Amino acid sequence: MNAGLWRHMDYNCIKMPRPQYLGAKYALLPWIIPLAEFNGGVALDGFGGSQSVAFEMKKAGCTVYTCDFLSFCHQSGLALVENSGEILSSDDLHVLFSDNPGRGDVMLKFKDVFFAEEECVVLDNFRANVDKITQPHKRALALAVMCRALTRKTIMGHFAHMQAMAYANNPARVRRNPSIARPVRDLFFEIAPEYNAAIFDNSRDNKSYRANILDLLPQLAGEVDVAYYDPPYCGSHADYQAFYHLLETFVENWRDKTFINGNFRYHPPRPSGFDKIVEVERSFRDLFALSDEISRWLVSYNDLGAVNRGAC
Repeated sequence: MNAGLWRHMDYNCIKMPRPQYLGAKYALLPWIIPLAEFNGGVALDGFGGSQSVAFEMKKAGCTVYTCDFLSFCHQSGLALVENSGEILSSDDLHVLFSDNPGRGDVMLKFKDVFFAEEECVVLDNFRANVDKITQPHKRALALAVMCRALTRKTIMGHFAHMQAMAYANNPARVRRNPSIARPVRDLFFEIAPEYNAAIFDNSRDNKSYRANILDLLPQLAGEVDVAYYDPPYCGSHADYQAFYHLLETFVENWRDKTFINGNFRYHPPRPSGFDKIVEVERSFRDLFALSDEISRWLVSYNDLGAVNRGAC
């Protein structure tokens, strides 16, 4: 039995909390992971997203580098992949949900759009209190759990719509999905133990990066044995900044951003190179050229993506 397989069996009982993220590969892991043939080397997840694949790489005993250009995804990588032992204690929860007179009003911008005013105050308190936690992985874990609580509380699990409050006040909708009417604090306390139970040390120096993969790859030259690439499927729900703008605003604690449209999406968005038809083919060419020294690649892309449709 090789070392990689032995490590995978050691950590098989550890489960990643189920994500709610567009395009997450959580349900496809039993198909994806055998294709990768991990052998305990260095594995890169270039578009980490929910961190589902990176987490399985860690369970397989790899040294894992996970990357995403969105901050809230990076925090999940810090919490679940890079983190080897920090969990949230009852004392931490007390700090996180205590009143903070110096809190900002970032989430109050979303009052009556996604959440009632009292929930926005809870979120602004929480975000101010996260900065009291000095251990970076524990801080990331707090943010990751809250982001997951917010996707559970919001209808459809994303923020590119204007129906959250209407559905949360609709008894028929609430019967089908009680989470949309529950206090976010209760959801956080329910989810946090699942995240704590997912923290483990695979004795590797795993890293989570917030970067554009095209900028990161030159820094990793010669280090990576296998890469998994699951970019946005351009032309098919590719604008993750639109779907998750609230989570990005919350994690970044933006007080000086311009917010536009009825759902208060931040502006301008960050360029990724993989979500616009005029850019995506060039970005793929750059990605593959920069990956030339990596011996094995796995690429996820769907039939509706602009590259596959020949739209570029």
